[in-house]
Amino acid sequence: MEPIGSRQAQAKGERTCALIVIGNEILSGKVRDTNAYFAVRELRAVGVALKRIVVVPDELAAIAEEVRYCASRYDVVITSGGVGPTHDDLTVEGVARAFGRRLVVNPQLEQIVCEQFGGASQAAGMKMALTPEGAILNFGGELRYPTVQVENVYMLPGIPQLFEAKLLALKDRLATDPYFMRAIYIRAPESVIAEHLTACLQRFPDLMLGSYPILGNPEYRVKVTLESKDQAYLGAAYEYLMQLLPEGSVVRTE
Repeated sequence: MEPIGSRQAQAKGERTCALIVIGNEILSGKVRDTNAYFAVRELRAVGVALKRIVVVPDELAAIAEEVRYCASRYDVVITSGGVGPTHDDLTVEGVARAFGRRLVVNPQLEQIVCEQFGGASQAAGMKMALTPEGAILNFGGELRYPTVQVENVYMLPGIPQLFEAKLLALKDRLATDPYFMRAIYIRAPESVIAEHLTACLQRFPDLMLGSYPILGNPEYRVKVTLESKDQAYLGAAYEYLMQLLPEGSVVRTE
């Protein structure tokens, strides 16, 4: 099977991702989404950059449009929610529409559904045996039901425990060159260090530099993070910035 992402992106050690959270319950405030935060942390840990997070309603047209948009622009697309047996579970059909594919019964999923659902619930459960034509089943982890994949799109459930388990099972497949990071905790306000951060970026334009003010912390006022996939580049940028910062302003580093 062809590895995820373009050859050019792989050569650079870059892999981008979009997360599409699907569900009226998120947009109406009935349920608090935690999957996005979990995905950001876990994907970042294996070198994947989550570049887009979007929430769409349980509507076929909206799902298909967003999947089509993201699949053409990012190496990996992960959907959250809408893969169950009920009337408002429309993700699989939406992904099929995005790629212009028919929905077909997958024999492996049909067998799993027949074994897990019984009686009157089996008819509803058969909806979970449908996949876009040509879909790939990714087995792994403790869950018996696999993650369905179409092209670069992976369809995960919205229930946090299931989403987390499935994403963890996919991590090794998605992994690429890792990010390296240094953190500097500074007692001076952002207004004092802003010019030094700008100077650092001018010297190291490929550096991912973040500045995060903290309110009410007696120890420090700003956390600055430096990230790069090039460890030597990161080290040089870190040393340069440390020389620029006002004497005595650094509380600690990580």
